Amino acid sequence: MEEIPILSLAAYLVAAVLFIVGLMRMGAPKSARMGNILAAVGMLIAIIVTLLLKEVLNYTMILIGIAIGGLIGGVVARTVKMTAMPQMVGIYNGFGGGASLLIAGSEFFRLQGIQGFMAEDSVTIVVTVLIGAVTLSGSMVAFGKLQGFVSTRPITYPLQNIWNLIIFIAVLAGAVYLVAQPGSIPVFLILIGVCLLLGVLLVIPIGGADMPVVISLLNSYSGIAGAAAGFVLGNMFLIISGALVGAAGFILTRIMCKAMNRSLSNVMFGAFGAAPKSGAVAGEEGDKSVREATQEDIGTLIGYAQSVIIVPGYGLATSQAQHQVKELADMLEKRGTSVKYAIHPVAGRMPGHMNVLLAEADVPYDKLFDLDDINSEFDRTDVAIVVGANDVTNPVARDVPDSPLYGMPILNVDKAKAVVVSSAAFPPDSLELITPCFTGTRRLCSSGTANRRLSN
Repeated sequence: MEEIPILSLAAYLVAAVLFIVGLMRMGAPKSARMGNILAAVGMLIAIIVTLLLKEVLNYTMILIGIAIGGLIGGVVARTVKMTAMPQMVGIYNGFGGGASLLIAGSEFFRLQGIQGFMAEDSVTIVVTVLIGAVTLSGSMVAFGKLQGFVSTRPITYPLQNIWNLIIFIAVLAGAVYLVAQPGSIPVFLILIGVCLLLGVLLVIPIGGADMPVVISLLNSYSGIAGAAAGFVLGNMFLIISGALVGAAGFILTRIMCKAMNRSLSNVMFGAFGAAPKSGAVAGEEGDKSVREATQEDIGTLIGYAQSVIIVPGYGLATSQAQHQVKELADMLEKRGTSVKYAIHPVAGRMPGHMNVLLAEADVPYDKLFDLDDINSEFDRTDVAIVVGANDVTNPVARDVPDSPLYGMPILNVDKAKAVVVSSAAFPPDSLELITPCFTGTRRLCSSGTANRRLSN
């Protein structure tokens, strides 16, 4: 690395501190906005210092790029719906990997014919290409799954993991060749193509319900790719910021895996949910009775409840029913009912997604409770309403060792006095059918929509 003036080093240090403080403040909903601002200011400082340090051939083109990129980013951030936030995060992860890939590629071609093009240069470039390309193509597949362009079910094929291993070995072989022969342009281009293919093949076998893990892992990849690009360019701040993002993403990935009681390798290579196993194990119902219920039954039940816990899940996120659920909660609270929301770590389509969806529907943060904070309250709750969260509430995770869910931490909704389970989120007309049943009107509640299962 070139020698950096002391003032520039101080500026980089300030930027790094702002990045760290920003990440820390993103850990809580109330401080997340300020955390974002602090991290953005840190990045702005780092960009300005880098542009002043480096010999830039055309500042005009850089300013035009900043203006265009800033305009696109600002418009997208202001106009994208909260329900589409996972797709946006997926694309941004991909752009981060793509940027690192372009940096590695440009540096590779810049060094062609230069006497000082050494093997160590090839190592950093190849590592950046590998991580950047896998992040780019993998994130685009994740975006397709979240947006619905690609099937959310795991896409599998015979000897899938074997083929992935063969491709990875081919990538390693190409990398070794480039280290030995740094100037081989055809091998370099082939390596990029194979790495892009590997990213696609790694993500398509993963089901939509595992997207929280995939998004956080790809976020980690984008950070690692940025750090690798920092080594390519010899930029200290890029190394620091990339390492921070990579570490934070990996820690979050571990948290997501723990919340599902599954290893990362199982998520990445297990194709969970590809096909139901024969002889599925059912949980013991004990002294609980289970019956189909009409909207009138449910309306009467929750109308007399003094306490209600709403458990939103992946089904609510995909059905975008957070506003209907909030409307139901408002009606209950007007009757004096205590309403809380139980949030499982993998409830949405990406980490923290459920909190964002409910915030969009103006649900106060102080009504959102994590698994560890809310589980003890189900015993004292009159009704638990499960909306598209069947996996994270299924008692077989506690009681049935043969179940694929066994050992997964769940929300103990079965401990409540009564449970209303909806396998999908409430359809748009459900509230106008359910709410009259407990608002004192005599309107007849239709049973034309899908019945709900009622356990009491």
